[in-house]
Amino acid sequence: MSDNGTMRRGRPGYDQQGILDVAVAAFNEFGYDATSMGVLADRLGLSKSAIYHHFASKDEILDRALDTALGALEGVLAEADTATGRAADRLDLVLRGAVHVLVDKLPYVTLLLRVRGNTEVERRALARRRAFDKEVTSLVSEAQAEGSLRSDIDASVVSRLAFGMINSIVEWYRPGGREDADNLAGDVTAVALDGLRMPTSNRVQELLG
Repeated sequence: MSDNGTMRRGRPGYDQQGILDVAVAAFNEFGYDATSMGVLADRLGLSKSAIYHHFASKDEILDRALDTALGALEGVLAEADTATGRAADRLDLVLRGAVHVLVDKLPYVTLLLRVRGNTEVERRALARRRAFDKEVTSLVSEAQAEGSLRSDIDASVVSRLAFGMINSIVEWYRPGGREDADNLAGDVTAVALDGLRMPTSNRVQELLG
């Protein structure tokens, strides 16, 4: 993005998204600091000047990549905020949505999870991650207060454990495997929430016989 927020047009014949995809793969493989514009140019078969027609700097590429992952996750929260029903059900939507984001944008989320705050771009991304985590924790607290989730576990611990499990998917998930995103999301919410949900009155009756 340029300073005024408009999309910079690249040289005809080159695709900006394609450059971004290749750059993210290189950042994940070599690390952001070790990936020079020369490395990207070699990967793309372009000159460095051709890349600069699309992006002003390597930092701008990183910023766009991290925004792709964070924007998708923030969109999941926004959808849950507009949903009706109990907080526990909205939390279910967030967890399922986060799994879908991870599967759909696996390289971008992988890059986000490796950010350590070494640059201003990374520090901004970490601030957005903390804000996201805070919103999820608030949703857990709301679900506990309404009585739909057990309240004997700290809300921040619940949030960290749930997303620790979701984030671990980047280490082993491979697209095209046995489970698609819907099945994987169902597995995650079953493991994360079934042990936390308070039984409904009907379920209490069933348990009591």
